Amino acid sequence: MEGSDMKIGIIGAGNIGGNLTRRLTALGHEVAVANSRGPQSLTALAQETGATPVLVEEAARDAEVVVVTVPLKAVPDLPPNLFAKAAEGVAVIDTGNYYPRERDGRIAGIEDEGLTESRWTERHLGHPVIKVFNGTYAQDLIDRPRPAGDPDRIAVPVAGDDTAAKATVRALVEELGFDTVDAGGLDDSWRQQPATPVYGLRAGVEAVRKALTEASPERTPEFKG
Repeated sequence: MEGSDMKIGIIGAGNIGGNLTRRLTALGHEVAVANSRGPQSLTALAQETGATPVLVEEAARDAEVVVVTVPLKAVPDLPPNLFAKAAEGVAVIDTGNYYPRERDGRIAGIEDEGLTESRWTERHLGHPVIKVFNGTYAQDLIDRPRPAGDPDRIAVPVAGDDTAAKATVRALVEELGFDTVDAGGLDDSWRQQPATPVYGLRAGVEAVRKALTEASPERTPEFKG
């Protein structure tokens, strides 16, 4: 679409963050990318994609969309007022998952208060988030985009409370080559957390809708701290 190019900040340059940087720059968006190791560690990604490497503190400057794709345990260490310089109405994407046993350790807000992973992240960020791509294989961002209407196009669930931000994010995901399913508000986002039927599911809209209805709020043992 002409005239739809956006300023996008990406915080985290791992598998998902790196591949979103590749895809979003290729689509013509202006991407600033940051990670915990600093801009000098992002030289190769910047040269490959044309993205601008920045400090985490600067990643959201003037951005209309910011993607937070860092390990959950690293979320509380992100700078305060991260979105103070962002564009008005900035949509914040959270791709995160809670892996207590392999990576994050036990997080009390999730385990004891029963917060969804994204609600916990939102509290730390101090800004509403939209949860998407948490159950997507990073390589699928490169290999699996399909045009709208293609029978092999994968659908992904999108959860969040902010209607305008959700619409922005869904349009961006569709532009990336994936269908979207509205998965409800953030308090419903347990339906797409790890070990649910939709997590890692490569399927179309109807199958994703069905998988969301089949989820259980009870965490499986491997995803309990």
